[in-house]
Amino acid sequence: MGLWRDKLLVLGLTLLSLSPSWATDVSFDKGQLLINGEPRIMFSGSIHYPRSTAEMWPDLIQKAKEGGLDAIETYVFWNAHEPYRREYNFEGNLDLVRFLKAVQEAGLYAILRIGPYACAEWNYGGFPVWLHNLPGVKFRTDNQVFKDEMQNFTTLIVDMIKKEKLLAPQGGPIILTQIENEYGNIMGPYGEEGQRYIQWCAKMAESQNIGIPWVMCQQENAPQPMINTCNGFYCDFGFKPNNPKSPKMWTENWTGWFIGWGLPFHHRAAEDVALAVGRFFQSGGVLQNYYMYHGGTNFGRSSGGPYITTSYDYDAPLDEYGLLNQPKWGHLKRLHEVIKSAEKILVQQSVTHKDIESNVKLSTFTDNSTGNSICFLSNVNNNKDVTVDLQNNGKFFLPAWSLSILADCNKEVYNTAKVSTQISLKTKKPSNVDSELNWVWKPEPLKDTLKGKGSSTTNQLLEQKATATDASDYLWYMTRVKVDASFPKHAILRVNTTGSVLHAFVNKKQIGYEWQSGGGFVFEKPVILKKGVNLISLLSITVGLKNYGSFFDLAPNGIVGGPVQLIGSGNVTKDLSLNEWSYKIGLNGEKKQFYDNNLSHKNKWTSEGIPINRSMTWYKTTFKAPLGRNPVVIDMQGMGKGHAWVNGHSLGRFWPTMIAQAPQGYSCSDTCDYRGNYNDHKCFSNCGNPSQRWYHVPRSFLNDEDNTLVLFEEMGGNLAKVNFQTVTVEKACGNAYEGSTLELSCQGGQTISTIEFANFGDPQGKCGSFKKGSCDATNTLSVLEKACVGKESCSINVLEETFGSSNCNINTPKRLAVQAVC
Repeated sequence: MGLWRDKLLVLGLTLLSLSPSWATDVSFDKGQLLINGEPRIMFSGSIHYPRSTAEMWPDLIQKAKEGGLDAIETYVFWNAHEPYRREYNFEGNLDLVRFLKAVQEAGLYAILRIGPYACAEWNYGGFPVWLHNLPGVKFRTDNQVFKDEMQNFTTLIVDMIKKEKLLAPQGGPIILTQIENEYGNIMGPYGEEGQRYIQWCAKMAESQNIGIPWVMCQQENAPQPMINTCNGFYCDFGFKPNNPKSPKMWTENWTGWFIGWGLPFHHRAAEDVALAVGRFFQSGGVLQNYYMYHGGTNFGRSSGGPYITTSYDYDAPLDEYGLLNQPKWGHLKRLHEVIKSAEKILVQQSVTHKDIESNVKLSTFTDNSTGNSICFLSNVNNNKDVTVDLQNNGKFFLPAWSLSILADCNKEVYNTAKVSTQISLKTKKPSNVDSELNWVWKPEPLKDTLKGKGSSTTNQLLEQKATATDASDYLWYMTRVKVDASFPKHAILRVNTTGSVLHAFVNKKQIGYEWQSGGGFVFEKPVILKKGVNLISLLSITVGLKNYGSFFDLAPNGIVGGPVQLIGSGNVTKDLSLNEWSYKIGLNGEKKQFYDNNLSHKNKWTSEGIPINRSMTWYKTTFKAPLGRNPVVIDMQGMGKGHAWVNGHSLGRFWPTMIAQAPQGYSCSDTCDYRGNYNDHKCFSNCGNPSQRWYHVPRSFLNDEDNTLVLFEEMGGNLAKVNFQTVTVEKACGNAYEGSTLELSCQGGQTISTIEFANFGDPQGKCGSFKKGSCDATNTLSVLEKACVGKESCSINVLEETFGSSNCNINTPKRLAVQAVC
């Protein structure tokens, strides 16, 4: 009997281990998102796994968790995973499973936006270019060729995550999945075929049987049971789901904006992001996702556009390198804590809204079972501060463009305009790497292309995507033209191109190059022709393929159709468009992998006569890894345009000669008024400087000993100023109101060395230029020194008891201003 009992016990334990008791049930109803049957309020943030490295993921995810997030959201990037049809890559920073498991190990949920159209300022919106070249294909419409490929990739991803048990019902982290992406914004021109397509998307997604909800963002007519969600800078009272069962979700709260080559930085103030979040939950929202929470880097040729920079910092709460972007990270963290503390009240959905006056709204949420309440009081006037009298609950001062959260509707616990989080002043410092790098070089081999030798020929000017399949940024167009004595010796070469950049060579000599932001221009340069056969070699270059818009996939690239003409005096014209053209994809240096130091190369490097401002040139140097843990960057000042690799890892395109200018009618400023609706033309900075000067080198790319940096310079540059630097938080500033808690911290293991400034009273100025006001507690400096110096972080209760009497006027709102050196 005892033996049978033991066997039954073992069998029971085995069955228990196989049962789905650890599963998470995810559902929705009556406007609520339900996790294991319980309504939830959720904060999420976008971190795209290919825009960082696998070694960075745990730290990024942990900082997101510490910032108060419940979930991490990411796209799945089709063209990265299936670069060639039915050939897949899920290695390195494309290891989606490893990323999702890192999210789970941190105790967070995941939101997987399979798409597989991403947009995301990613090359070609995430579509592989081979898809464009399939016979009969039409993207994002009721087209069988496209739908078959889309379903194949979607099923591949779903089967992968099922196999790894990553879905919530399997005990995994994934609670939501997305099909398609922002199609509603651009579907009009697709007509009835577009309507049929979106119906098919929903049915195809449901057929995957994943056991969790699917979402469609920006899709007002999303078929049931798809949940339509909102994207934008604001998604509050103006957005409602298309079904009363669906929860109100915000899949993209844009924390900033991407940077274009030749354009300035964008800054979206912490105060405005916080207001947008507060208003979303005031209006009944249940899940909000920051796009981006960490933007990262467009390594390789992954940036879309065209003309989008390698940096994808996005002014996100975690900067490009993974450092806290303060005060945004901390100010939002405190908002999350306050809203989470009232989760049980908010999910009851028992709310009344009252318009106090124009643009001032009071929303009262009540827990009917306990009588507990929380109030959201918002003032969305652009420049009008108000004092709201809530009678027995008190009077509350509400700055313009702000929202206050009132515990029990009578105590302000958070205001979006009152930032008590530190400001971090970051700096880039020269590393321990020798400032004088020893370079070697060699020219890009051009013998074949300047002789017109390619791999294919045709009597027309081909489209670049169709010809090169995005195997490289570069495509050579080469032809021969016979000139007799009747045609002028001095002529103009005119090329109509839809590409981003064009280099032209005539009879083996470069006659010039040209570009235009956004692509598409007419190249015109004088040439000297010789009698007989003349060789014309044109190098067309893409700088990221278009990623957004109706029929964006059909936007032409390269010198498709031309015309290409030689124009002599008196407008004597020779049209070369229907000549026999020879084509070659890519650079010889790319094909021979000059960037990989582990390969032996026939073309030897030389240290003799390092050229300056020479186009089509490869450079190489070795260096030691900078000491410490701070992020590493390369300062590319002085270089022209090209591509960079460290130890064979692509850092992406560089182009520091593209100087930032604000769009016409706008300007840059060191200050930004957060009040009023934000848009991508507000709060510019960095005018007159390179759009991107520094390029991230992840620590995991570096060896302990010697490292190799390889640059391909396309237009001509000077290596003299190229150097390695590290990014560090140099100073931490705080400016907190009485009654709050101020936390100061250094990053990267650094400690606070000194307190440069401290004033509890009415301090004046801002971080970097604080001045004492008319009153100050005499113990302020000593208290801060004792609490903070020698520590990586410290926490200060901003109260008169902490510092002593400030001797301020009774009507003066007291604040603590402090500036610490790391």
